[in-house]
Amino acid sequence: MFNVIEQKILTGNQEIIIETGKLARQSDGAVVVRVGGTMLLATVVSAKEAKAGVDFMPLTVEYREKYASTGKFPGGFFKREARPTDEEILVARLIDRALRPLFPDDYHADTQVVVNLVSSDKKIQPDALACLAASAALAVSDIPFNGPISEVRVARLNGQFVVNPSKAEMENNCDLDMIVAATMDNIMMVEGEMKEVAESVMMEAISIAHDAIKVQCQAQLDLAAKIEKAQTKREYHHEDNDFDFKERLRAATYQGCYDAAKQGTPNKQLRKEAFAAVKDAFVASLTEEEVAQYGQYISKYFHDIEKDAVRRVILDERIRLDGRKLDEIRQIECEVNYLPGAHGSALFTRGETQSLTTVTLGSKLDEQMQDGAFNSGSAKFMLHYNFPPFSTGEAKPIRSTSRREIGHGNLALRALKPVLPTGTDNPYTIRVVSDILESNGSSSMATVCAGSLALMDAGVKTQAPVSGIAMGLITDNAGKYAVLSDILGDEDHLGDMDFKVTGTEKGITACQMDIKVDGLSHQVMSEALDQAKRGRLHILGIMNATINKPSEDYKPHAPRIVQMIIPKEMIGAVIGPGGKVIQEIQKESSTVIVIEELDGKGVVSVVSENKDNLDKALMRIKGIVAIPEIGEIYEGKVKNIAAFGAFVEILPGKDGLLHISEIDWNRVAKVEDVLKEGDRIKVKLIEVDEKTGKLKLSRKALLPKPEKTETKPQA
Repeated sequence: MFNVIEQKILTGNQEIIIETGKLARQSDGAVVVRVGGTMLLATVVSAKEAKAGVDFMPLTVEYREKYASTGKFPGGFFKREARPTDEEILVARLIDRALRPLFPDDYHADTQVVVNLVSSDKKIQPDALACLAASAALAVSDIPFNGPISEVRVARLNGQFVVNPSKAEMENNCDLDMIVAATMDNIMMVEGEMKEVAESVMMEAISIAHDAIKVQCQAQLDLAAKIEKAQTKREYHHEDNDFDFKERLRAATYQGCYDAAKQGTPNKQLRKEAFAAVKDAFVASLTEEEVAQYGQYISKYFHDIEKDAVRRVILDERIRLDGRKLDEIRQIECEVNYLPGAHGSALFTRGETQSLTTVTLGSKLDEQMQDGAFNSGSAKFMLHYNFPPFSTGEAKPIRSTSRREIGHGNLALRALKPVLPTGTDNPYTIRVVSDILESNGSSSMATVCAGSLALMDAGVKTQAPVSGIAMGLITDNAGKYAVLSDILGDEDHLGDMDFKVTGTEKGITACQMDIKVDGLSHQVMSEALDQAKRGRLHILGIMNATINKPSEDYKPHAPRIVQMIIPKEMIGAVIGPGGKVIQEIQKESSTVIVIEELDGKGVVSVVSENKDNLDKALMRIKGIVAIPEIGEIYEGKVKNIAAFGAFVEILPGKDGLLHISEIDWNRVAKVEDVLKEGDRIKVKLIEVDEKTGKLKLSRKALLPKPEKTETKPQA
């Protein structure tokens, strides 16, 4: 019934098996990628014809992790998979960004790639296999695609590079974690985070990743060679062209576009108007019949001509659209504490790109719960990036958070995370929010810069300031190229590379690179990294002139969190039966108290905006966890009086018996003759019952012993 065909790959210590012919046979292409107990099912379907009026590649990529793959139920009220998690969206973007440039430019049929994690042994990280599965599904189909392609994770663990490490291995002193996508010949995409590593280390990691990818690409070619359907790609005709008219349009408008590009106008809107004037002048020269005949081609062809003119000006004149030199950074303005009501804030403006970023500090109760099939837990650092339509002067509906916003926010998060304090050095849950108020390229890098400034303004003890820069590239077929620093939105759109690099003075903390052309050489990539470093340090210098280290203290209205370590066995005593004790402390001190067990110890976090309340809660907790010591003197409070003595509270929640015989050296007939409830007295702990733990106290031990008087005999 099944004609199952397999192909095996050895990547590092992993044996990867690609299988086709058994599942999802009605799709245009389907494969199962298996590593150990981890299995991903990838399918691809493409419409036979393009929709009318579509002049782009309508590609949809979905990545989903089935909860059953790890034997879990979905969290929440509805026990079925719903909208994708942020992690699933990020993996889908990794696949999309690698695949999209490799479809033919004139292929416009609706195409959907779906990758599902259907089984997991919880050891193998599936995100590093998802693009391999997607590309393999395309390879065994008849869909036109200039692949194959693959992705691998490369990490540096204890100074050694490892390809596709397990989840457990990643916890072994990892200072570099990157996903690299490539064809047999060219690097297509890079994304990752590092702990202030040098540019040379990053280049070495990319080279090691590419060697592994070449093996996976060859395996896909070998697999496709066994599939009859994959031998002949489908024929299609998705574009109608009139190349004579294109040449006529080029002859009439190219020089005007070239001159407009050469003007070096800093204002985006004025540049847009200058190019539009060239187009409008040509349209005005046409008859009504010609407009009706050629109207469908004008915008499309003019875009190509404008793109070519802009690129030639950069390559031949070394002049950029806004008049800057190739390595020149736009004017930068920085300001902190812009929003007095926030716990931390910064306004970062670079040219026509602006980020207003805030920092909010919270307790463990504010952590982001993560419930995924593969990864679950909680996050105490969040970064949210918002890109409203007014930032580009547009009036569009504001929908739910876009995949682009999630991706840009994740890049900025990865850039800042390596410099955040860890463990008990950072008791806070931190939320950073970047609102892009203006955008003309590099808004994610503006978010990194503004985020770093806002964190320092908030008093978060970051290890070093972080800046970010977006690099571009323009090339031609003759081998001429120009590397651009701090690219504009148009330079990103019309260029061949978008390479974002973030870091401190010591090294790189994160990167994201998308390549739109074949053949990016090692030399060009190294040059781009070196130029990016100079740009990053220039931006850091401007940032440091505003604030170069964290504020000495948090804002007066920020919550104060004090942590203390207690023995694990004392956690229950602090919480009390049914939470009675901890609730009482919170109520009396107006604080929030969170207790968790870490590394065999109890970590108590007390949150309040009032120092006196903090001290009050801490005193109560210290009293509960304190261990009474024989011989110690305590100032206690008389809680109850009985015929045989008094019960004195020497520590919060710890009472001892002061027997009537231990109240005074002189005989006490009634306890009430000496003590009453509420009295505060000093007592000494003289005994702790080994079996019951009951405390025995003495007051007379602290009083001077009266001298004996001699009685003379009667005569």
